[in-house]
Amino acid sequence: MSDGPESSRPVWRRMSSRGWLVVIAIVALVVVIALVIRHGRALDAAAQFGRGGPMAVAVATAATGDIDIRLPALGTVTPLATVTVKTQISGQLQQIAFKEGQLVKRGEFLAQIDPRPYQAALEQAQGNLQRDTALLANARVDLKRYQDLGAQGQIAEQQIATQKALVLQLEGTLVTDQGQVRNAQINLQYTHIVSPVDGRVGLRQVDQGNYVTPGDANGIVVVTELQPVSVIFPLPEDKLPGVQKRVHDGATLAVEAWDKGNTAKLADGTLSSMDNVIDPATGTIKMRALFANEDGALFANQFVNIQLLQDVLKNQVIIPIAAVQHGAPGGSNSTFVYLVGSDSTVSVHPIVLGVADGERVAVSSGLKAGDVVVTEGGDRLRDGATVMLPQNTPGAGAAAGAGANAPAGGAANGKHRRGAGGKHNWGGKPPSGAPAAS
Repeated sequence: MSDGPESSRPVWRRMSSRGWLVVIAIVALVVVIALVIRHGRALDAAAQFGRGGPMAVAVATAATGDIDIRLPALGTVTPLATVTVKTQISGQLQQIAFKEGQLVKRGEFLAQIDPRPYQAALEQAQGNLQRDTALLANARVDLKRYQDLGAQGQIAEQQIATQKALVLQLEGTLVTDQGQVRNAQINLQYTHIVSPVDGRVGLRQVDQGNYVTPGDANGIVVVTELQPVSVIFPLPEDKLPGVQKRVHDGATLAVEAWDKGNTAKLADGTLSSMDNVIDPATGTIKMRALFANEDGALFANQFVNIQLLQDVLKNQVIIPIAAVQHGAPGGSNSTFVYLVGSDSTVSVHPIVLGVADGERVAVSSGLKAGDVVVTEGGDRLRDGATVMLPQNTPGAGAAAGAGANAPAGGAANGKHRRGAGGKHNWGGKPPSGAPAAS
C-alpha cells in the first residue's frame, strides 16, 4: 500500500499555520527570558559594586584666590558720531573721491560739486566791493573839501550835511559788499566736500554726475566714527548702587565685549557714563562703555555680550562649579559637596556659595583651603562611600600626582587644565572662556 501525496511532503510543509505560531511564540519567550536574566545579573553586579567597591571619581582641591564680580548684559555697538554728509549748495556732482568702506580722517576730501557758478558769483561780489570802495574814498575826499570851504563860509552847511550822509551810505554799502564776498567764498568752499569726522564711509547714496541739492534726504554718504566706539547696554537697577559706589570711589570699571555666542572676546574697554533715569518699563538703566576698537572688531549696531567687572574679591576659598551638588541628602534641600577624607571616603558637606565667575565659584562658608572635593562622579555617591582617587587609578602613577598641582591659569582656549587622572587645583585664576554672572 503506497503512501498518499501528503505523506510524501516534508514535515515543515505539513505543519499547519497554528503550529508555526506556537513555535514562534516559544522561541520569542526563550529570548525574552534570556534577556531578563542577563539584565538582572548586570544590575546585581552594579549594585554589588556600589555597595562594596570604590567609585572612581575626579577631585579638586579648594584653594584661596581672587574672584571677579561680573555683571552680564546685552549691548549694542553705538558709534559716538554718525554723520550724513550732505551738500550745502546746489550743483552737479563732478567727482566722488572716496571708496565705499574706506576709513577717512576729519577734513579728508570726499566729493566735488561744480564750482564754476560759485567762482563767478565770488568775482562779481569782489568787483562790487572794489567799486564801492572807490566811491567811498571819493566821497570822503569831497567831504573834507566841503568842510574846509564851509569853515571859510563859502558853501552852505546843507551841502556839507548831504555829503556826510553820502559817506555813511557808501560805508554801509561797503559792509554789504564785504558780506556778499564772504558768502560767495563760503559757497565756493562748500563745493569741496570733506569728512566732518574720523570714521568709515558707507555706501554712496548718489552717483557722480547727478544734480544734488541741500534738500536731498539721503545725502551723499554716511560717515560713522568707529575709533573709539561705544557700547550701550542696560543694567538692572538693583545693580546700580554697587556700580555707583565704585565709580564715586574713583575706580575705572573694566568692560569686556564678547561675540553673540559668548565664546570669543572681541574687545576690552571701560565704563564711560550712565544715563540719568531708570526705565520704569524694564527696571534698568542704560550704561555706555568706551572701546578703542583699534582692530575694528566692533561694528556699528553690532549685538554683543557685555561683562562689566564691578569688583574683585580677594582671598576667597574657590572650587570648581562642577563640585557643587544640590539636593536633600539629610532630608532638607541644601547645597553641598562631597568632601573626600584621608581614608578615601566621602561625606556630605553643606556649603554656602558666594560669587561665581566662569567655571569657578567662591565658597562663603563650609570649606577651607586644602579641602578635597569630588568634581565628577558625584551622582553615584552617598555619604560614607569609598572612592578611588586619581593617583590610585591603575596606570596613573606619578603623572597624576604631578598634574594635580598644575596651575589652572595655564590652560588654553579659556578652559581650566586638568592633571592626569582628573585632579584640579583652583588656587589660580583660570581665564573664563565665557564668564558667567555672579
